[in-house]
Amino acid sequence: MSNLDIQRTGILFVISAPSGAGKTTLISSLRQKPDFVYSVSCTTRSPRPGEVDGEDYHFLSEEDFKTHIEAGDFLEYAEVHGHHYGTLKSTVVSQLEHGIDVLLDVDTLGAASIRQCPDGFIQDALADVFIMPPGLDELSRRLRKRGTESEDQIATRLRNAASEMEKWREYRYTLISGSMEEDIEKFRAIMRAERYLSHRLHLSF
Repeated sequence: MSNLDIQRTGILFVISAPSGAGKTTLISSLRQKPDFVYSVSCTTRSPRPGEVDGEDYHFLSEEDFKTHIEAGDFLEYAEVHGHHYGTLKSTVVSQLEHGIDVLLDVDTLGAASIRQCPDGFIQDALADVFIMPPGLDELSRRLRKRGTESEDQIATRLRNAASEMEKWREYRYTLISGSMEEDIEKFRAIMRAERYLSHRLHLSF
């Protein structure tokens, strides 16, 4: 009797979190293992010292970015602090079609745009995760511990965080942030569950 031939399409893991909730640390840790492809976003801002084109971002001119918008090439895009950021749909779809999971880091508005994507393939692939800080007091402590922002900037981030935290019910999963090790294990549990969903599998007897 022959063995099962098991194949599946890729999963689009979308992660959002308020600043200071531990998202950057979590993603950096997850990227240490080849479990998925990390989607590299496009941006119109200039590269910062040490950033590599195609690895940190795809750095585009305003003209090129607008051309992509007009062509409907972006899965999601937004303007932040005078610069555009966006995710090319073709890159994501190509990976998913080959059974490769994709990890995408976006804010709550970007996640909402992806949920509204009319492409059924994207909708079937989507698994969105919100990282919820234990509370605003803990989030305030983490932001102050970083020592990179003024009190006014921290206050602004906390106001934005409170607004973002209200969106948690829109996500399929909510991960309550703890230690880095706990967050990694919780996210990997989500990854394992999503990979065994029947509708993602293609079985040949």
